[in-house]
Amino acid sequence: MLQWYASGALVDIIIGFTVLELLALWLYHRLTGRGLVPADYLLNGLAGLSLMVALRGAITLEWIWVGLGLVASGAAHFSDLWRRARHRAMQAQAPAAPGR
Repeated sequence: MLQWYASGALVDIIIGFTVLELLALWLYHRLTGRGLVPADYLLNGLAGLSLMVALRGAITLEWIWVGLGLVASGAAHFSDLWRRARHRAMQAQAPAAPGR
């Protein structure tokens, strides 16, 4: 088990499962129209995947991947927060529905 961890293979498996999860969420919404809208989870998922890339780089001592993963994660996280704040601001500016 230690060899799986030291080689980064365990992180690779987790990255694979996370990608499959994101694809399954997207496919379910695409086919049924139900479930989460991709805009609600995609940036958050990309931030998580980027952190896993950074972790894999740290485990395997490939420092370029640590830096790239952290920068990508920060960018995705900031973009997600920006999108949510804009959405909330637009909701606050929208006029109330009649009868409310």
